Amino acid sequence: MVQVIQGKDVSLNQLIEQFGLERIDDENFFREWRDNLPELNELEKQNIEEIKTEYQHLSRYPILEPVVKMVILSPLLRLAGFYQPPFYIAAEEEVEISSEDEGTIIRGRIDILVFHPPFWVLVIEAKRAQYSLAVAIPQALAYMLADTNPEKPVFGFVTNGNEFRFIKLIKTETPQYALSDLFALDSRDDLYTVIKILKLLADLMRNS
Repeated sequence: MVQVIQGKDVSLNQLIEQFGLERIDDENFFREWRDNLPELNELEKQNIEEIKTEYQHLSRYPILEPVVKMVILSPLLRLAGFYQPPFYIAAEEEVEISSEDEGTIIRGRIDILVFHPPFWVLVIEAKRAQYSLAVAIPQALAYMLADTNPEKPVFGFVTNGNEFRFIKLIKTETPQYALSDLFALDSRDDLYTVIKILKLLADLMRNS
């Protein structure tokens, strides 16, 4: 009997058992969030400070997922260049993956999917601000496993508006993934680093 799991309900243990997913802690596996990050100009820094100020004001009230997308995700993607060619964006895309023996199927919708034709390069899971990113990471990984190109790494970005984390997945015979450090909007320079990483990933995709 085929077991169907909704993406929002998938656990990390299920991905490990059904798809052989393996976490890699070697820092050389995921150097993209560490090395050769671009510098930001003064206008970009000013825009980042405005994002922080607006979010800090709105965070005095309950922040639901649509607000996180509008106030945080949209300006971050714009600053990083994901609204420019050759990228294009789809929202609420349906995703389905199945295990090798097809005994388990995971279905769900991702919040925002950035395409670099014809490859899926960035997955974003926006969660309610009070949720831990630990809730979003298995869901994002499940959707990243649906990528059909095994030769190139897939990058993910999860946020609840106040915290940010990057994911790298390589679909070898045993799928392997790694996580960046956790970045927080309230930390002095973290949002600057988040933008730099997004800009670097955008550049890597343009030149891939």
